[in-house]
Amino acid sequence: MPANLPPQYYELEREYRAERDPREKLRMAEELLRIMPKHKGTDKLQADMKTKIAKHRKEIAGGGAKAKGGAKTGTAHDHIEKEGAGQAILIGPPNCGKSSLVDTLTAAKPLVADYPFSTREPLTGMMPFEHIQIQLIDTPPISPDSFENYLTGLVRNADLVVLVCDLDSETMQADLEFVREKLEEKRIILTSDRDVELEDPRLCPRHTIICAHKIYDDESGERMAVLEKMFEGFTFVKTSILDDDLMDGFKRCLFDALKIIRVYTKPIGKEADFTDPVIVPIGSTVEEAATALHRDFALKLKFAKIWGSGKHQGQRVQRDFVLADEDILEFHV
Repeated sequence: MPANLPPQYYELEREYRAERDPREKLRMAEELLRIMPKHKGTDKLQADMKTKIAKHRKEIAGGGAKAKGGAKTGTAHDHIEKEGAGQAILIGPPNCGKSSLVDTLTAAKPLVADYPFSTREPLTGMMPFEHIQIQLIDTPPISPDSFENYLTGLVRNADLVVLVCDLDSETMQADLEFVREKLEEKRIILTSDRDVELEDPRLCPRHTIICAHKIYDDESGERMAVLEKMFEGFTFVKTSILDDDLMDGFKRCLFDALKIIRVYTKPIGKEADFTDPVIVPIGSTVEEAATALHRDFALKLKFAKIWGSGKHQGQRVQRDFVLADEDILEFHV
């Protein structure tokens, strides 16, 4: 039986064969498997691709393929393990304020300076928000004079991209256009929607929010108007390290953009534990929250009792009950 592969499959396969970055090869291999027709004529192709995917995952987990002589290839900064409730990467032009945001919102201490290119390597910090923590990544600037190739891997891996825009910069528009064009050159498309699907499988859409930083320096509002026109349809958040309310709004905006909910648990007959919530995507069920705790625990689950806004307190619910943010669950096995 013929495979009847679509034209975009062959285009992506050529890109895949030429690619050297193991994480990008993994992404392409997974996309090739996704767009491959599923029938008897592609059984061998599917099996081969699954083998390649497993090989790439093993290669990445081992820190990269080894070259002759035992030396590892790849870039040391091209992957940062996720921690907390979600990972948000801050990108932008030189001196746009990424480091000052990370310095203000986390315990990390990036070098904050008035001169460009003070950030040379990615730096992570944990941003507290109510009962959870969100991981922030400070990154080197993107400009005609500087682009670290490992940034593509970091952006692709992050749960959320935060494009930091300097409203105090006379070259703001040109700087941001370059950032967007440079990422598109690397086949990364900044999108306003987390669930967007692009026709070209070689492209990697990344959910992005626009951080209008140094908002008080734009007294006329002209640059804010330019920004809104450039990124029509995107979520905007205004920030200034001089305004605690704006910084709290930034935290809330990131939490909302991650599309997650917090589910608290309580032992039978005891008070709820608000210090370590279960983090699951919006729309998750009781069973999925139980699975997030432990797979075996979910298999043994009989029912749960729930407390939360708009619910009968302590009502009995089944596995398929859809949860809301800050629900409290009492699992019965």
